[in-house]
Amino acid sequence: MSVLLIACALVALGLVLRLPARVIVLMLGCLWAGVVLALLALPEAHPLRDALGGDWRPWLALGLGAALVLGYRRVLVRLRGRARPAAEEPAGPFKPVELDRYARHIVLREIGGMGQRRLKDARVLVIGAGGLGSPVLLYLAAAGVGTIGVIDDDTVSNSNLQRQVIHSDDRIGQPKVFSARATMLALNPHITVRPYHRHLRDEDAAALFADYDLILDGSDNFDTRYLVNKAAVAAGKPLISGAISQWEGQISLYDPARGAPCYACIFPDRPADGLAPACAEAGVVGALPGVIGTMMALEAIKEITGAGEGLRGRMLIYDGLYGESRQIALKRSPSCAVCGG
Repeated sequence: MSVLLIACALVALGLVLRLPARVIVLMLGCLWAGVVLALLALPEAHPLRDALGGDWRPWLALGLGAALVLGYRRVLVRLRGRARPAAEEPAGPFKPVELDRYARHIVLREIGGMGQRRLKDARVLVIGAGGLGSPVLLYLAAAGVGTIGVIDDDTVSNSNLQRQVIHSDDRIGQPKVFSARATMLALNPHITVRPYHRHLRDEDAAALFADYDLILDGSDNFDTRYLVNKAAVAAGKPLISGAISQWEGQISLYDPARGAPCYACIFPDRPADGLAPACAEAGVVGALPGVIGTMMALEAIKEITGAGEGLRGRMLIYDGLYGESRQIALKRSPSCAVCGG
């Protein structure tokens, strides 16, 4: 009875002092060991030995039983700890935080869970991280496009910031692709961004395009547009191309592999000098790239998810000065030097 009282006192002391459970168990173990040693060391006629029961074997059995119970419980705790992550892991490709992030997409009948899965699995290459590339990259990242490549050889300058909203003043002088990547991952850390800080060339375009499902061209010169179109046609990849000047912009989806014209079908020859001046010469209203670039991102989301009707075989022209838009039908050219009509 005295040993039981001492054990209860040790447990009460541990609880009052808020000792860890393992410390309380250790104190009880020391008490048990002291009892067993006393029974083994004291002579048979000793009164303390009689008070402890006189026989060490029941105490040994008690200790072994307690050890088995504690060991069994420890094994159960470890097994539960290993099983818990698997039980809490969400079924499917999305983490709980992603399901909440993309909830407005998932509830759309035209996108839903399958459409969002297609966005997560998609690989999209964006040419240019400037005026058009800025909203394209931001909205593709926000939409959850799983892998986004961006190629641009330019660096951020002060004159860019009037319209290239993916960059900031403290990144002036930094390569645009790395500035864009930082902003995109800050917006959505659940995507992969591949920056290519170099000029797009004929010799590496084919290998680069082969790794992506969809190409978006936001370049600002005809040499790059013709190069991108040629590589997209050769790779059989759909191409969403946008262009802006002053107050007006245009966008279309070029895809001869699926019956639509390519860029060269509509613009077989570059315009004469002075007819299509660059933005640095002609100027551009800052919000216009946001309008056209956002349209490009929307067309990309539709193309990936299969929602609605895209601009394949149609060109949308937007006049920001008068708030007007119109569409024209496009047809493949039988004499096209790129897609062969």
